[in-house]
Amino acid sequence: MKQFLIRLINVMIGLFLYALGIALTVQAHIGYAPWDVFHIGLADKFGSTIGIVSIFVGMIIVIIVTFAGEKIGLGTVLNVIVIGIFLDIILESGIIPIALNLPLGVIMIVAGLFIIAIGSYFYMKSAFGTGPRDNLMVVLTKKTGMPIGICRSIVDITVTVVGWLLGGMVGAGTIIAAVAGGLCIQIVFKMLKFDVTAIKHETLFYTLASLIKKNK
Repeated sequence: MKQFLIRLINVMIGLFLYALGIALTVQAHIGYAPWDVFHIGLADKFGSTIGIVSIFVGMIIVIIVTFAGEKIGLGTVLNVIVIGIFLDIILESGIIPIALNLPLGVIMIVAGLFIIAIGSYFYMKSAFGTGPRDNLMVVLTKKTGMPIGICRSIVDITVTVVGWLLGGMVGAGTIIAAVAGGLCIQIVFKMLKFDVTAIKHETLFYTLASLIKKNK
């Protein structure tokens, strides 16, 4: 149980940092990251918050990837719910002001991407499963046979275009996030000597079964 709690704490730290990083990229106000263009576009369309829309979209993706045969974990479920809640709390608190100029906006978005990368480290090392949007890329790769990099680009471009049509902001920050996001993750993982391929993620069923067994 102690080991489970430590892993759970790592997940929550990771998800909070992930939400904090997203909040920084949003408040940079020079163009949102691809998925945030989509989320904010939907939020503006329906008069909701980015966090609520993120949760709703995440739930739909989980349903899609589950029917496509992908297994989800406890971390997947927490990713869907917790990031959206943390994100709304951070943004509504006003603790992170909107950048007033381009240089500050660039600094904020790069800082946000590095914080997201650190959050990804804590989140992934818990081995409770990957995020729903990552699972979506895996499903697309399996179904089409195309490289995962191309599938990621297809997904990113699609959500960016749809989000832009809905009113989401596309700009320099969108390009920076699309280009530098993966690089920031690579740098952080290398510094922390974290090999993501060595992690074997648990399914939600396995985690629940293990907890029930330990509590008997």
